[in-house]
Amino acid sequence: MPTVLVVDDSAVDRRLVGGVIERETELTVQYAANGLLALDEMQQKAPDLVLTDLIMPEMDGLQLVEAVRSRFPLVPVVVMTSMGNEEVAIQALRAGAASYVPKRLISRDLPDALQKVLAAATHQRSQSRLMCCITRSEHEFELQNDAGLFPPLIAYLQEAVAQVGLSDEVDRMRVGVALEEALVNAMYHGNLEVDSKLKESSDRAYHNLVQERRYQQPYCDRHVHVEAKFTRNRAIFTIRDEGKGFDPTALPDPTDPANLEKASGRGVLLMRTFMDDISYNDRGNIVTLTKNCGNAGAT
Repeated sequence: MPTVLVVDDSAVDRRLVGGVIERETELTVQYAANGLLALDEMQQKAPDLVLTDLIMPEMDGLQLVEAVRSRFPLVPVVVMTSMGNEEVAIQALRAGAASYVPKRLISRDLPDALQKVLAAATHQRSQSRLMCCITRSEHEFELQNDAGLFPPLIAYLQEAVAQVGLSDEVDRMRVGVALEEALVNAMYHGNLEVDSKLKESSDRAYHNLVQERRYQQPYCDRHVHVEAKFTRNRAIFTIRDEGKGFDPTALPDPTDPANLEKASGRGVLLMRTFMDDISYNDRGNIVTLTKNCGNAGAT
């Protein structure tokens, strides 16, 4: 059974978070009171993922993210954010964290966030490190409005990234998280036209509407189109939905701490942090995500 190491200097918060994980997932929970103790435990046996608070004595969450990426590159780290430490959370994402969850939304958002990160990381651990001799490849997919297709597609694309020798294990996992967010946006907000603001007010109503529209006209006939192009220097992912689109200039600034807890800004923040470039077409129904390898200069 996969394990998650919960790192928090507050014993009450550790148990609260651990209780949510044990109740809502099949993960086994371990605990550490700060970053140094977490690294000691990981030296004995590395968990499948780490969930850490940011503000702690001895070694804080940002330092832990950097240390785990250096010493345990295949173990993803998810950070918990509180009011007042939003800037540190953004630094942690840039340093290598795989995702984040606001502490006040732990019960709602944590199980889903952990499952997404674990799914993105699991495939990599099971694959050989041997590199294939592919120097360029292109792939095209047309998906129905079925989120169950996302994990195998992401795993396939991560493997394609590895085959052309693009980036390291941590970055490939982060590419998987970014692709998950882009695919969810294309299906839920694009094809099904379900507003993320509904999720902020009622998670149940949000998911109920998603299920209803999957079988209603005109939503049910729409598809998500994915194109992926790989070279030794760069991976370019283009994701297109068949919805009405939106005004990309109206997106809230995801790096503004005031927007960190908004459902509408979380996915954009992760995509922009984990990819080297993202852009939208004028209609707002196509997003292009680019990941460069090292000093990539040309395709």
